[in-house]
Amino acid sequence: MGTKEDVRARLSIADVIGEHVRLSPAGKGRLKGLCPFHKEKSPSFQVDTEQGYFYCFGCKAGGDVFSFVQRVENLSFGDALRQLAEKAGIQVEARYGERSSRDLYDVNAFALEYFREHLPGPALDYLRRRGLTDATLAAFELGYAPDAWDGLLQRARARNLTERQLLEAGLLTENPESGRVYDRFRGRVMFPIRDHLGRLVGFGGRVLDDSKPKYLNTPETEAFHKGELLYGLDKARSTLKDGGELIVVEGYMDVITLHQHGFTGAVASLGTALTAEHAALLERLGASSLALMFDRDEAGLKATLSGLDQVLGAKFRVRATSVPSGKDPADALLAGDEAGIREALAGGLDEVRFRVQAAVEAHGVDTTEGKRRVLMALLSRMQNLDPLDEGAERMRTLACELLGIRPEALLEWIGSKARRRTLTDTHLAGMSTARAEEDRELALLRQLLVDPSLLAKLDGTTPWRNESVRKVMLAAQGAQSPDDILEVFRGQPEEQLLIRLMFESRVTGAISRETNEQYERKVATYAAVAVDDIQVGRSIDLLRAEVDLLKRQMAAAAPGEQISYLRQIQELQRAIEAEKRARRSGA
Repeated sequence: MGTKEDVRARLSIADVIGEHVRLSPAGKGRLKGLCPFHKEKSPSFQVDTEQGYFYCFGCKAGGDVFSFVQRVENLSFGDALRQLAEKAGIQVEARYGERSSRDLYDVNAFALEYFREHLPGPALDYLRRRGLTDATLAAFELGYAPDAWDGLLQRARARNLTERQLLEAGLLTENPESGRVYDRFRGRVMFPIRDHLGRLVGFGGRVLDDSKPKYLNTPETEAFHKGELLYGLDKARSTLKDGGELIVVEGYMDVITLHQHGFTGAVASLGTALTAEHAALLERLGASSLALMFDRDEAGLKATLSGLDQVLGAKFRVRATSVPSGKDPADALLAGDEAGIREALAGGLDEVRFRVQAAVEAHGVDTTEGKRRVLMALLSRMQNLDPLDEGAERMRTLACELLGIRPEALLEWIGSKARRRTLTDTHLAGMSTARAEEDRELALLRQLLVDPSLLAKLDGTTPWRNESVRKVMLAAQGAQSPDDILEVFRGQPEEQLLIRLMFESRVTGAISRETNEQYERKVATYAAVAVDDIQVGRSIDLLRAEVDLLKRQMAAAAPGEQISYLRQIQELQRAIEAEKRARRSGA
């Protein structure tokens, strides 16, 4: 059992996390508490004591006991391991110490010398075809691993380096059956990978043909932790110091080509999406703004969404963008499209708008099925009702606007676990703002069928959403009884609607049939009150719509213009309160 496993066996993840988070039971083998990595009022942070992992449903941070200590105390993996090992009373093996890491850096430096020596030839031709200059090749120390089974191994033996040293550095691979060792990197362009301090921690290799895997990285070692490294960050730190924006792209060539063209904030994750560890590192380094510039294909979209998940709650600003031509940055620059890169960096969408746009583009909103899929795609991000999560609130607002659903209906659906599992056509239709407005119109028409003279109480400028209601309202002018209205629509589609509404107007538990005369009198009184109430409700809805519109306009207005919008909003809000008071006093 290795040191990491010994630490895991001796330490309870609940005890370690409990030193930073107040935990309470959340079911069998689970604990919950307020997340230490972002602000929240309701606990979304959970610990699985049986599996030994933590996860936050709010900011998406997750991992084991080592990654928790790394993140909460801003430590490297080695430092976190040493701290936990000391807590567990375990002597850390030498290979985890600083001298071991120093040895790995030295072994990697030897390998880099070997790779750079072999660059001339097909690899150099390839890199020049990709538009790289000699200065760029030197700055990024690019090399080539010859297509030989033991070229590096033979050179290492000549330098008195052992197989064990190369294995620990991830430069050799051992066959588990035969025990034979051979060079890990063969026939590949080599990209040396340095950490943010400039230490040579590993390599990435790319084939020159179509063989698989296209890219191969150093495996996990004491110095190389893929989920914590960003290629090019050692060079991009100067941009960070100047308060510039980091550009996160997908590949090594994207980073190198962007730097060559003056975009010196470019970095890349190593074949993974952005991780919570990346976010923590960038916060420690003082990053203020991050642009995710991934390809527009499915993999790029997935990487962008995953990256956005990992940086939720981070202190820096994040937006997502892509090259307008659809090419990756390196290909766009090779084609001379530097303007496209600048356009992409000048635009982009924030986290909320990108998620909504991606869901709408993937599923559409023209069909019920499309709307259902959009809601399900956005649910995980907008279900957090913590008032401090402005992103979730903005996403709910955008979803309501795009899908035409009522905010209160959306919140009701989000709050119902049973409904979240399924979203039927009927339920989705019931959430619709149009459906709610039409239901209100039908309720109004139902009362007018009790007493057509109540039509005089309505504002003649009222716009009707339901076409059948509009026709009936026109025909009801001057009608003395429901029969007068029915006569106009004999044999027409509206006749069935009117008959149904007339029957519904007679079915109410609020009216007892004491005598026919008393009944008719109560019906008339009830109808008059209902018309007033419905009309006030429609008026309030219209005022609220105006408030929402003004709020959006105010958000986009210049600071000097916002005070005017604010005054209009306040006036409308006072009008809404007045309408509410009128409704209550009328009741």
